[in-house]
Amino acid sequence: MRQYETIEFCYTAPAPEGSEAAVNLQAEFIHERERTVVKGFYAGNQTYIVRFLPSKAGEYQYRVFGIVNASGSFFAEPAAGSHGMVQAEGRHFRYQDGTSYLPVGTTVYALVHQTEELIEETMDTLKHSPFNKIRLCVFPKNYLYNRNEPLYYPFEKDAAGQWDVHHPCFVYWDFLEKQLRRLADMGIQADLILFHPYDRWGFDSLTQEENKVYLDYLLRRLSALPGMWWSMANEYDLSPSKSLADWHELEGFTAENDPYHHLLSVHNCYAFYDYNRPAVTHVSIQVKTLARLAEWREAYPGKPVMVDECCYEGNLPAQWGCLSGREMTARFWRAYTNGAYCTHGETFLDEEKEVVWWAKGGRLKGESPARIGFLKSVFEELGPVEPVKNAYFTMLTRKGEELPEELLAEL
Repeated sequence: MRQYETIEFCYTAPAPEGSEAAVNLQAEFIHERERTVVKGFYAGNQTYIVRFLPSKAGEYQYRVFGIVNASGSFFAEPAAGSHGMVQAEGRHFRYQDGTSYLPVGTTVYALVHQTEELIEETMDTLKHSPFNKIRLCVFPKNYLYNRNEPLYYPFEKDAAGQWDVHHPCFVYWDFLEKQLRRLADMGIQADLILFHPYDRWGFDSLTQEENKVYLDYLLRRLSALPGMWWSMANEYDLSPSKSLADWHELEGFTAENDPYHHLLSVHNCYAFYDYNRPAVTHVSIQVKTLARLAEWREAYPGKPVMVDECCYEGNLPAQWGCLSGREMTARFWRAYTNGAYCTHGETFLDEEKEVVWWAKGGRLKGESPARIGFLKSVFEELGPVEPVKNAYFTMLTRKGEELPEELLAEL
């Protein structure tokens, strides 16, 4: 057992009689004067699991209560190679141990909803890519170039054929976890998209109470994994089933029920979310140009700005899917030099296989990943950047010149 690494306690007890999601199982972990309370979850086959992520080395006392009652202690050895969770620190990101983290991300929305053969191909591609962050969805996605049925669904159906959030599909959750752990082993942070509007199965039209049951189960299972970010939604403002008040409620519920306080944000299509809300840790925006980066940094002071969607390198007829590799790379450079960060996407259509990386994964075909890899080496050598507020102003004032008032007003 080590600091920053997930510790798991498994227990056998009778299956729950009612909800298999909202089970009565909790645990408290005490290290010196620090106390952390977590919820356990039911994993099927009369198995209950409690997970914990120790943030400090040393001895812990623990007590499990509810359906299972147990107690004990363990010693968490100091971290060896693990840096802990990524956290926001001012306008940039750092791991828990203080190591700088510079996100260089990509997007494969429906990664876990493909055939195992295609997932293996994607994982092999990621292993040899420069990317250390990936955006992917919990729910399957119904959109252009992405119409296939998934291997598994997050919930079972009830007698009426409706999704029953109180009965998770354990095969799906085990499969999702397997992929998340593989990404973590490659040093890739999982920016997990919790909701999205591109749906034909009914997941986007769950009631607010059903949404909370789902979120609670997800947090019970995944919050102790250090490599997780929560993206409340991809394009939250396109969801017809949720009001802004609903989003605020779900955002607050997620923050309150995550004992480790992972990074959390909300991605837009048109209308920016209010990233100044206390539970939101960073800005996650979709834009077509990066000309106003400095303005957005000022609008959300003290929070990192992630341009998680700024069009994609590809050959699609749509405006958002036909950037050149050079332009995709240039957007990374513009974001970085403005003290912000960018996320890659690729939309070359393989007509024979009907596969597009941004939707399903597979193999990267563009030239931007290699170029972004070179930029990443530059970023890592320089570290986080805080741009000069106005380079022209600095240049003139360093020369000792007095600037006219009308020019000062413009600057």
